[in-house]
Amino acid sequence: MALNLSKRFSGERVPLLTKWIYAVSGLSRDAVDTLVSIFYLLYVQYSGVLSENPMLYASQLGVIIGFIFLARLWDGINDPIIGSIIENTHWKIGKYKPWIFLGSLLSSGLLIALFLVRLSGWSFVLFFVIVYLLWEFSFTLNDIAYWSMLPSLASQPKMRNQLTSLVTLFAALGALSMVIIIPLTVAGNAANQYGLVATIVAIVFLLTQSALFLFAQERQQPTSEIRQPKKVYFFQMYQTFIKNKPLFWVVWVLFLYYTGASIINNFGLTYFYISLGYDAGGSLLPVLAIVFAFSTTVSQLLYPKLSKRWSRKQLIRFSFWMLFSGYALFFFMGNIGPLNILPIHLGTLIPVGVLIFSGQGIFYVTIMVMLSNTVEYNQWQTGQRNESVIYSLRPLTAKIAASIQSGVVFVFLLISGILTVASQISGLEKDRDQGKLSEAEVVVMANNLIDQFQSQSVWGATVFKIGMVVLPLLLFVTAYWILSHKPTIDEKQYQTILDSLTRQGQSSS
Repeated sequence: MALNLSKRFSGERVPLLTKWIYAVSGLSRDAVDTLVSIFYLLYVQYSGVLSENPMLYASQLGVIIGFIFLARLWDGINDPIIGSIIENTHWKIGKYKPWIFLGSLLSSGLLIALFLVRLSGWSFVLFFVIVYLLWEFSFTLNDIAYWSMLPSLASQPKMRNQLTSLVTLFAALGALSMVIIIPLTVAGNAANQYGLVATIVAIVFLLTQSALFLFAQERQQPTSEIRQPKKVYFFQMYQTFIKNKPLFWVVWVLFLYYTGASIINNFGLTYFYISLGYDAGGSLLPVLAIVFAFSTTVSQLLYPKLSKRWSRKQLIRFSFWMLFSGYALFFFMGNIGPLNILPIHLGTLIPVGVLIFSGQGIFYVTIMVMLSNTVEYNQWQTGQRNESVIYSLRPLTAKIAASIQSGVVFVFLLISGILTVASQISGLEKDRDQGKLSEAEVVVMANNLIDQFQSQSVWGATVFKIGMVVLPLLLFVTAYWILSHKPTIDEKQYQTILDSLTRQGQSSS
């Protein structure tokens, strides 16, 4: 395997090695992202790093969630700055690859620190504030450069659809790996198991990003895509966002999608703990994760063929009604509470999961294709492609969405009464880490706390599920309305844009 540090390819055919290294490296990236965005707050809640006093526990968790929200708002400034830096930097070894490697090198070490440093109470909160902020910055370097590289590799619809589908597939598999591994391993020994998983994931992340840096090729821009030498400045990102109307509405749809999808993900493990028990709940979630993997994989692999047969508007409509039906059925599923009509077992969970995750898979790939197409629209409109500036909006929306869902989870944990149970289980896990309890004793005592909650708070789990299901559903409905009523780039318009850019390139050569 030859090193390709500065070698570039030309044309629309992405080299096979580059195509697969780029796509497969997304697996470890989304494993890291899922570990932090979904499971880090669960690690904080259940690993014994917060005070055992319920009042202090709630205060410390609230400060952490509040800081996450502020950190994500900071990314509103940070992401466009990084996007502008990448846009204006031209290394001999590539425009994107150096930033991808540097970001992975820094963030992998900080990831290990987040899960292995054993502090407690307010000391842990202070440590978290410092290290988490550094991790966010370093992962953003990798994230923006990685996604900005996608539209630069291919502009023709067929190749771009294939590449986008493949990338989102491996990203989904990366997220899946965490959703399977963590629930099966952490109950009863949370602190040590989270630390082990984080270490392995960080190492794999660094290795795969290094392989992309060493062996993948960036694309030599054709004449029709060479931008004017004008520099891209920070405030140009905001100008691009406002003036590029298809981009403006696609970013809002992405924000609504990320918020809705992340809410149910972050509620999931705690909901299953409360519904089925500390051990049984953790063992059922991986089954749902396998359904997620199968549904997402099939839907995203089929996307290039589906896109040939149906328009993007038709695919959006079809996928929306799939996920809407799945969420509606899930709301009436459960083992406790007055609104639970369908019991939780494999016969009900699997078909509902297929509806939700197949719908979300098609919905998401379609949105990502729409986002990629705004690059050529921007070039056609202004003469500048600005991939990095445009793609800095994707992680920005994802991070703000994640911060909002963290606040939503905290509010519903508090008003449902589940936060008190979580603080008590966290105390048991702390005793386990100190050798005072065995893993089996932690599980038995945690299940007793859950049984007590179920008998004393009939509506608790139902209130929690309103936040878990109804809120995401409202967000998806809003996203669907935007895509149905606001300007986006359809297939015919995109081809017109490509033809126009080709003619411009021919006339200038």
